Amino acid sequence: MKKMINLKINDIPVSVPEGTSILQAAKMAKIEIPSLCYLKDINCIGACRVCVVEIKGRKGLTAACTYPVEEGMEVLTNTAAVRASRKTTIELILSTHRKKCLSCVRGNHCELQKLAYDYAIDEDHFKGEEPAYEIDDSTPYVVRDNNKCIQCLRCVSACNNVQTVGAIGQIRRGYDVRVGSPFDAGLDTTACVGCGQCIVACPVGALYEKSNIDDVWDAIADPQKHVVFFTAPSIAATLGECFDMPPGTHVERQMVQAIRMLGDVKVFNMNVTADLTILEEANELISRITSKKLDKPPLPMFTSCCPGWIKFMEHNYPSMLPHLSTCKSPQGMFGAILKSYYCQKNHIDPKDMFVVSVIPCTAKKFEVTRPELGQQGIPDVDVALTTRELSRMIKGAGIVFKDLPGEEFDNPFGIATGAGKIFGATGGVMEAALRTAANILDGTNEKVDFMDVRGTQGIKEATYRIAGAEVDVCVASGLGNARKVIEMIQSGEKNYLFIEIMACPGGCINGGGQPVQSDSVRNYVDLKSLRSAVLYDSDKENDLRCSHESPVVDMLYDEYLEAPGKAKAHSLLHTTYTPRPVL
Repeated sequence: MKKMINLKINDIPVSVPEGTSILQAAKMAKIEIPSLCYLKDINCIGACRVCVVEIKGRKGLTAACTYPVEEGMEVLTNTAAVRASRKTTIELILSTHRKKCLSCVRGNHCELQKLAYDYAIDEDHFKGEEPAYEIDDSTPYVVRDNNKCIQCLRCVSACNNVQTVGAIGQIRRGYDVRVGSPFDAGLDTTACVGCGQCIVACPVGALYEKSNIDDVWDAIADPQKHVVFFTAPSIAATLGECFDMPPGTHVERQMVQAIRMLGDVKVFNMNVTADLTILEEANELISRITSKKLDKPPLPMFTSCCPGWIKFMEHNYPSMLPHLSTCKSPQGMFGAILKSYYCQKNHIDPKDMFVVSVIPCTAKKFEVTRPELGQQGIPDVDVALTTRELSRMIKGAGIVFKDLPGEEFDNPFGIATGAGKIFGATGGVMEAALRTAANILDGTNEKVDFMDVRGTQGIKEATYRIAGAEVDVCVASGLGNARKVIEMIQSGEKNYLFIEIMACPGGCINGGGQPVQSDSVRNYVDLKSLRSAVLYDSDKENDLRCSHESPVVDMLYDEYLEAPGKAKAHSLLHTTYTPRPVL
């Protein structure tokens, strides 16, 4: 039990645990102290100096984000000196910031812009040197614009400390210091995995996803194209936030209707191929366990749904690639099914089909460019749109999202199970796989809820008894945690059978393509838990809870794929990996 510290903030008595910062204590007193560089659990360096406060009896101003409370301390957060200091700091930041707010993707959702309004800033008070950095758009998934960077270093901390990728950092010195990649090269020369956690950490518009919106509008306008959308599980749990709906609002039906209103398009449910992934992955795991071949694939087996995680393995642990499931991600599987089975059934030339996935992830933009994920030179998926991009399309089409009554997904890919839905939360793939593996090996559907693998913790372990044997499993989210798990396996400290990894902390509900909330929300609201709850509630309400119960998956195997792991299913739904240099 931590010792409690008593203090006053703006004459309001507050009692908080020892070690609490002034910034956190103020929040408990319902007082918000502004900041730009601070981001809970990611960055706390006191660099921006926007969060300064006065402490009675002390000279100068103190950064509230880094200073711990003390017994009897009296803090003032809104004095003339504090406001003047904050105003000057913000004006100095703006003096070297490219102020293209009308065309910036973070317009109206920019933390710097909000503070400028709040403090009645004169953006031209200080005339700094006009920034003229070359924009880095070398990757298919993220754009880096140093002309808007404010040196808060939140992206650097997310990349280096949370994800342990190290694709960006501070380079050069003195006045010329900036955030960049080694030797000022493009991101495409680094081991960047495209997770996008730098984007959601950025308080301004210095980092954003490479947009494919125009490509989609062009396809919709082309009378020769058959445009098909499919949406990932977590989109329905987060899209509402882009329309000022509270975090944790389930908007699946409104989402489907809004997409359909964009033009002559079909709207399918990616949860279908989440279910399909489980059937293929469970079959693969059982095959690895029971195989008597000397050259059988090794255990433990890692899930392969997350493209950021896959690229991380290719760069950092190429010798471990045989441990990855060979299953394509649900995105890859859906594209493959659409451009084979669906095209054949509907007499469509695959060249005339334009497939759009709506995903919570920027790494999926890289995945669609993989040559392994295509047929005869035709990509399985043409474009991957983030949640944010879809919201911009809906707004651009003048659709009043909040007022939509909602509609159902199109057939034949509309019905999916609750197991497919929970893919969007860390532990969801593991739980879905355990439900089906237990059925295959034990012949029972009695156990459906595997609670030990739920929750937003970075690493979760569990042991289950399946087919008379103890099975050790592990779930990790965030690539820093993935690295810890891999190194425990390599050292022999852990001996898991099956491991789920998601690149983004908390899983897809916290993906690099998800809505970026204000700092006042991100620093004090558990977004990951609120968003995850939508998926688990939807699973609980579904009459179908296990992937092997899906009538759509049964249809696919009966009419086209034959059986999990069979030659046709394997050629269409499985893939290979590419060792990449460690840079």
